[in-house]
Amino acid sequence: MNFIITETLKAIKELYNEEVAESVINLQETRKEFEGQVTIVVFPIVRFSKQSPEETANAIGNYLVERVAVVSGFNVVKGFLNLSIADSYWLNLLNSDLLSADFGQIKPNGKKVMVEYSSPNTNKPLHLGHVRNNLLGYSVAELLGAAGYEVIKVNLVNDRGIHICKSMLAWQKWGNGETPESSGLKGDHLVGKYYVVFDKEYKKEIEALVAQGQTEDEAKKNAPLIKEAQQMLLAWEAGDEAVIALWRKMNGWVYDGFAVTYQKLGVDFDKYYYESNTYLLGKDTVEEGLAKGVFFKKEDGSVWIDLTAEGLDQKLVLRADGTSVYITQDLGTAQMKYDDFHMDESIYVVGNEQDYHFKVLFLILEKLGKSWAKGLHHLSYGMVDLPSGKMKSREGTVVDADDLIAEMVETAREKTETLGKTNDFTDAEKTELYNNIGLGALKYFLLKVEPKKRLLFDPSESIDFQGNTGPFIQYTHARIKSLLSKANYQLTADSSLYSVDLAPTELEMIMLLAKYPEELVNAAKAYSPAFMANYLYEVAKLFNKFYHETPPIVREENQLLKQHRLNICRLTADVLKKGTQLLGIQVPERM
Repeated sequence: MNFIITETLKAIKELYNEEVAESVINLQETRKEFEGQVTIVVFPIVRFSKQSPEETANAIGNYLVERVAVVSGFNVVKGFLNLSIADSYWLNLLNSDLLSADFGQIKPNGKKVMVEYSSPNTNKPLHLGHVRNNLLGYSVAELLGAAGYEVIKVNLVNDRGIHICKSMLAWQKWGNGETPESSGLKGDHLVGKYYVVFDKEYKKEIEALVAQGQTEDEAKKNAPLIKEAQQMLLAWEAGDEAVIALWRKMNGWVYDGFAVTYQKLGVDFDKYYYESNTYLLGKDTVEEGLAKGVFFKKEDGSVWIDLTAEGLDQKLVLRADGTSVYITQDLGTAQMKYDDFHMDESIYVVGNEQDYHFKVLFLILEKLGKSWAKGLHHLSYGMVDLPSGKMKSREGTVVDADDLIAEMVETAREKTETLGKTNDFTDAEKTELYNNIGLGALKYFLLKVEPKKRLLFDPSESIDFQGNTGPFIQYTHARIKSLLSKANYQLTADSSLYSVDLAPTELEMIMLLAKYPEELVNAAKAYSPAFMANYLYEVAKLFNKFYHETPPIVREENQLLKQHRLNICRLTADVLKKGTQLLGIQVPERM
């Protein structure tokens, strides 16, 4: 619609002898209750016309109708000029632009962005919170890639520390040499099992010490198990060969388990960083900060930064004994990542419980004079809740990602088979379909909500073939593909297609489908897959209206009209497929 802006600027020049900036022209989609497709907000123009909003709107409306062939009429509602755009414009847009192979492809913008997501601990399997994190990070990366960025997907793995040693110690004491192969358990589940064993045995020791007269705090510090775990961590840091070998073996089991879950979720990474390689980073940054006067030392030798002037507090960046805290290694890792890739932007996909941490981290990097710090962004997201009793968790507290995926696929199977639509599918086709529907439902439900919002996830509600769900969009796509197949559809370049009469719903479809590139860019800019998810729902919903209002397309005798309507169907299927792929969702060819 840039031509409307250009012609309106000409109108202002001719009518009022004023040269104005493009930013003065505010275009909106015309509200449904008024006639027209494009609305010019006239209020900003009144200061140049020196007339009332209505007089100004009428003058510009008349100018555009007289001078611009595709502006077929207008109406004025207060300070809003509603323009009717001729069918010829929309038909030309459909046949020349929207149906072209490169519709929706955005040119590279020369910018590089890193998206860091997943960030698991190697002492337990991935859970429901990780699922939202992974799906959000992957989709944001895909959206940015489609919007013209070069994207690096990164996973920073928390593979060291006391929590890892707890699993290792418990396996050493009570594992009897159990392995993923001997137990039939995925490696991450096996290691997680021993983390839980440690916790149970540790609690027993605490209770015994409390019974002997110690306070609970004393008992937690004095319990033999925690002391052994701390000794093991010290041995690991000292490079003890036996401890390192055990650590490598158990972490290897976990990585094999994670790989299976990542593959099921359909997410991937270009680069892994490991905390065992980065936890000592940042000490050079602390020295740099001390030299620049950004940090200060207290009497005990600990190093701090004072952020009270920025409404935050004083933050410890190095302990008195010279050991790192989380912020220390995050400072070092941020520098390391920039040195590796020199990206323009870096997005951290991390839950909202870390909001304060990232405010502090980014502020420190800015104060240290890191030119790239302005490009850092914390994509903060809310927690995921389940209706109580809806799903069993492995340990009664956290919903395991693998269990969740299995339940989603099983629910998809049950609901699809109830409809009786897969009787002619092979077993392999059924397996693929149920997997696509189950995962599509899960991904769409988690991504259609703005990242910042906490959400309530109901597995059963998400697998519904009606309403704002993944399966509804998948089913719409499959319905279109079936229709195109029955019609033996082929794209043709018949010039007569530029002059058919548009039904109101056909016009609505073309207008909505034309917005796909804009919706893609907006979703990428906002780091919000919810923009794309809800746009796709509107497309699917409007298509179903178009399908029901239009006489059976395959039986249409007017071949020109049939081809035109099939073109709209094909474009809809293409947009649904492109858009869902950016959400990590597969749309079946048939359902």
